[in-house]
Amino acid sequence: MDVDAATQTMIDNLPAKTGKPLDEWFAVLDAAGLDKHGQAVVFLKTEHGMSHGFANLVVTLHRRRSAGTSSDADLVAAQYTGAKAALRPICDRLLAEAEALGADVEVAPKKTGVSLRRSKQFALVEAPSAKRIQLGLNLRGVAATERLRSMSGMCTHRVDLTSVNDVDDEVQGWLRAAYDLA
Repeated sequence: MDVDAATQTMIDNLPAKTGKPLDEWFAVLDAAGLDKHGQAVVFLKTEHGMSHGFANLVVTLHRRRSAGTSSDADLVAAQYTGAKAALRPICDRLLAEAEALGADVEVAPKKTGVSLRRSKQFALVEAPSAKRIQLGLNLRGVAATERLRSMSGMCTHRVDLTSVNDVDDEVQGWLRAAYDLA
C-alpha cells in the first residue's frame, strides 16, 4: 500500500496505541460488515475504544483495499477518466482551494466523490455527469440563490461548475463559509 510518511508512522504505531496491527483491524472490519465509512469509524471508536484519528485511518485504508486502489490519487484519477477527464482541472482547483483554508482540512476521496472535512464534512466534490462538477456545501441557515441551490441531506446547498473559471470569489466564499461552520 502506497502511503505517505505520516500515515506510515500511524500504521507503525497502531499495535502500541490500539492493541492490534493493521491487518488484524482489517479482519475486525471484514467481520463487522459495515458498508458506510462513518458507521465503521463509530464502530471502532465505540466498540474498540479507538481514537477518531486511528479509526478514520483504519477505515480509510480498509476501504482502499476493498476498492482495489492503493492511494487517494488512484481514487480521484478513477473518477476523472473517459468523458469526465476534462473536469479534472475543476476538481483539482477545488481541492487546492479547500486545502488552503487550513491545515485541519482533510481531503478524503471515495469511489464517487471527494469529501472535504474539518471536524465534520463541510463539502463534497462530485462529477455526476461528463458536463459538470457538483460542489455540495453544508451551509445551514444560508439562503439559496439562483447559483447556490438548496438540496437535502448532509449538503444543504450545491453549486454546479463547468469550468475552472467557475471557481470564482463567490464559490471560494461559500467554501470558506462551509469550512467555518464545520
